[in-house]
Amino acid sequence: MEALRILTGLQGEIASQLQDMVLEAADAEEFFQELAVFSASLLSPPGSTVHCNVTVVRRKKPVTVACSDARARVMDELQYAFGDGPCLTAMRTGITIYVPDVSREHRWPEYIRAVAKQGVQSILGVPLPLEGESTAALNIYSSRPHGITGEDIARAELFGEHSAKTLRLELRLTRLQEAKDNMEAAMKNRTAIDVAAGVIMAQNRCSQEAAITVLRRASSSRNVKLHDVAMGVIAAVSPQAPELRTHFDE
Repeated sequence: MEALRILTGLQGEIASQLQDMVLEAADAEEFFQELAVFSASLLSPPGSTVHCNVTVVRRKKPVTVACSDARARVMDELQYAFGDGPCLTAMRTGITIYVPDVSREHRWPEYIRAVAKQGVQSILGVPLPLEGESTAALNIYSSRPHGITGEDIARAELFGEHSAKTLRLELRLTRLQEAKDNMEAAMKNRTAIDVAAGVIMAQNRCSQEAAITVLRRASSSRNVKLHDVAMGVIAAVSPQAPELRTHFDE
């Protein structure tokens, strides 16, 4: 009953902290970093320190998006190098994976030997369910055998449940920002090409289609991007021209 009461109180604390991180973080990178640091502080047992990081798999490639310290990142990079391990298994299966003592672990033998040389003695991988083909995991490393207790695992899974929801929201916001940035870049490229085509039309008294053809031929023959060719045309007639702007500028 006491453990349930503690977990219930912890649930409210986690939810509040994660909400604050989303609202206060300047960007996704800062949010992920704060998430890793908060994970380490929340999940470190009394008198000990654990190292945490967050791994996200997008387009079938695992990437460490944040870590509580440099040691945690090294552990993840080792796992990627060997192609498997507790945290990658947790993401693949959707099941929490615990290695209480690496000296007695027989799965992933090459990886386990490598992390043991780094002073890691116990490992926990908690899956963070996302959306579509994306998956993630909270990776926790301890320098002590059995350094993560059953209560620690329960807290980590509770934290993972809440942080997964926040992570999904942050990734959605990141994708929206990426789409916006890509759209702005495309519009700026299109603006430069249209202006350059207008210059060629005025100089050669030709159609827009013919002017675009001239630009494309120059791009192909010089092996230069079409946008760069267009900017060269614009600079030739107006070297002091201000930066091109689009109607989508904020």
